[in-house]
Formats: sequence, C-alpha cells, structure tokens
Amino acid sequence: MKTEADESFQARVARHAALADPARLRIVDLLTLGDLSPTELQSELGMPSNLLSHHLRTLEDAGLATRHRSEADKRRSYFRLAAGALDGLVPGVVQNAGRVLFVCTRNSARSQLAAALWRQVSSIPSASAGTHPADRIAPGAVEAALRHGLDLPDVAPRSLDEVAAAADLVVTVCDNAHEELPGIRGIHWSVPDPLRVGTKEAFDRAFDDIAHRIADLAPRLSAA
Repeated sequence: MKTEADESFQARVARHAALADPARLRIVDLLTLGDLSPTELQSELGMPSNLLSHHLRTLEDAGLATRHRSEADKRRSYFRLAAGALDGLVPGVVQNAGRVLFVCTRNSARSQLAAALWRQVSSIPSASAGTHPADRIAPGAVEAALRHGLDLPDVAPRSLDEVAAAADLVVTVCDNAHEELPGIRGIHWSVPDPLRVGTKEAFDRAFDDIAHRIADLAPRLSAA
C-alpha cells in the first residue's frame, strides 16, 4: 500500500539520515533555541571549520536549516531551523529561567513586542531593553500590536544596563545587539528590523516571526 508520494518520502528519509549523525543532531538541538553563526557553532562544538561546513551543508540539503546574511555585519551569516523541520521531534525542557530579557538595539519594536507576546504564553516574567534605546516605542510596533490584539504597554525604551539582572535568560532579537554583546550567553533570534522598511507588512512579518519563536521556546523553559 502506498502511503505517501515518493518525493515526500525521500525528503523525510533525508531528514532522518541527517539527524542520525551525533554532531548534526547537536547542531539542530542548538538551533531549536535560536540562530547561530558558523563561528558560534564552531566554538560550541569544538570542531574544525571544514567539518562543520560539511555538517551545515548536509542540514541545508535535507531541508532542516536555512542560512541568511546578518543585517549588521554582511560578512557574517546565521543558521536557523527551517519552518516545520522538526515537527514532533523537538527536544524537551532545556533550562530554568527566572526572567526572560528580550534585547534589541533601540528597544522600540522587536524586543517590546517579544516581551509582550511572552507574557501571553508563559508565567515566567519577561522584560525588554536596548543597547542604544530610542526615545519612544516605534508607532509601527504599536500599530502591529493593535492589529494582532496584543496589549503593548506604553513603556519608554530602557537601556540594557539598567534592566539586566544576573539570572536573566537573555534573548537578542536583532543582529546588531547580538554582535555588539559577544560576551553575553543566551539565545539569538535573527529577526529582520521592520524599521528599515517601515511598512505595515514589515512589522507584521517581524511580529509573526517573534510569535512563532516564542511559541517554540516557552514550553522548553521552566521557572527558576
């Protein structure tokens, strides 16, 4: 009895084959949390760059990971999981967190939206901050929140120095902030800056991207 199309079956075979290697499975486990550059993966895994490149190409070919350029340093790239790549295969709880701190450069859009979205799905507290905070939340972020029925508090952007606490799980949601803070251990989400484009569609894409990532991360954290 034929249960699925040959093309779909072969794609599933390729994913299982890619995940059968311990190093590639470890890479995928890391990518379930956030985006990582090849340099960051190499540091985490302690393997030669040529071997890492082989594993990353295999994951790309199997449709498990995608690569895109950093908005900050164009010489840098980030890997992320492909949408739906691991349906039913995601690992369980990874760590405890007393608070989740979302960080972007201006604390005027992505980090504000992320903190508000987090409050909808988790009892773990959330906060947001910026490395170079703006004077106010971007109107486009406020409008996007309203379109999606999200309560976005009217809070002035704040600097990372005044908000951060030692026990925070830091999630950077823009490339500039992540690359400006190389010493901070945490999670990175390479979410394109909607302010660069400034359109309703750009803010909606950022909102949807963050919402999807939060839905994936929330079940993997437990309250400290």
